[in-house]
Amino acid sequence: MRKIIHCDCDCFYASVEMRDDPALRGRPLAVGGRPETRGVIATCNYEARAFGVHSAMPTARALQLCPQLLLLPPDFERYRAASKQILAIYRDYTPLVEPLSLDEAYLDVSGVDRCKGSATLMAEEIRARIRAEVGITASAGIAPSKFVAKVASDWNKPDGQFVVRPDEVDAFVAALPVKKIFGVGKVTAARLQALGVNICGDLRAWSLAELAQEFGSFGASLYRLCRGIDERPVCPDRIRKSLSIETTYVTDLPDLEACRTELKVLIGEFRERFDRARETRPVHKAVVKIRFDDFSRTTAECVCEAPDEQVWLALLDEAHARKARPVRLLGVGVRFAEDEGAAAGAGQIALDFAG
Repeated sequence: MRKIIHCDCDCFYASVEMRDDPALRGRPLAVGGRPETRGVIATCNYEARAFGVHSAMPTARALQLCPQLLLLPPDFERYRAASKQILAIYRDYTPLVEPLSLDEAYLDVSGVDRCKGSATLMAEEIRARIRAEVGITASAGIAPSKFVAKVASDWNKPDGQFVVRPDEVDAFVAALPVKKIFGVGKVTAARLQALGVNICGDLRAWSLAELAQEFGSFGASLYRLCRGIDERPVCPDRIRKSLSIETTYVTDLPDLEACRTELKVLIGEFRERFDRARETRPVHKAVVKIRFDDFSRTTAECVCEAPDEQVWLALLDEAHARKARPVRLLGVGVRFAEDEGAAAGAGQIALDFAG
């Protein structure tokens, strides 16, 4: 039986800002892009959340909800420095640390002798060290699986923790809203609700075959997770599945020709990022992403081991034709082959970016 801790710092970017400037405390604060550049909120403190502000919200909307909102630009150098300190604390307890982002990670502490082997006590100690050594707070969830631990870390936020013991998993998961299941977004949640499924207990009435028929391959995940079954191990070296770059434009791109011009610029920027990543695994697919002016999104992709400019432009043509509306965001990138063995011993993959 695994003992897994999911640690998640509380409003991380905003917390670092308030740590470094105590005068910001107690005031609604957000870190994000400017409204005039169509920026979005990266994170905000709890004073801002009281007004309905949340991450990924357009900054212009956030300022409508909270006119007194203090908006700060992100300072990733400081955030990365804090993240490095936090990861060092985690690795004092176990080498099995799987970072999900700068501010959250899974820790597998099964068999660890610290704190008499108690994952609950280890989580308390880790959170106390983050508070003392980094100057911010973190919350934690403790459970036998990654899925339940991640859900539990939200239970007593901020600056709290929640434990779900093995004999409590079944009842805990049964009462969860289906939107808590990993991979269930707004569209799938609404679809489930229309089918009379609101909590995981409702979903258990569906057989594996029925879920597969209704939701395709995702049905198997729904079947397992609504029962609290999650056997994924904590992987210290997470494998990047894709690499991409995207830009939101201050002024909508009015037509396909304008999109093609901007995509060529993005391809150049992506090439620089790809070179810096020094990725050795084979490329499997080329991808282009579009967000239209009505906020709808679409993605076009094709199997291609060495995509060039013409491949991405053809994908752009395909994606744009689905709506032929002005475009506010473009993205370009690749997906890597999932067969890790195929990449073993391979050299740096060369992409052909010539037009």
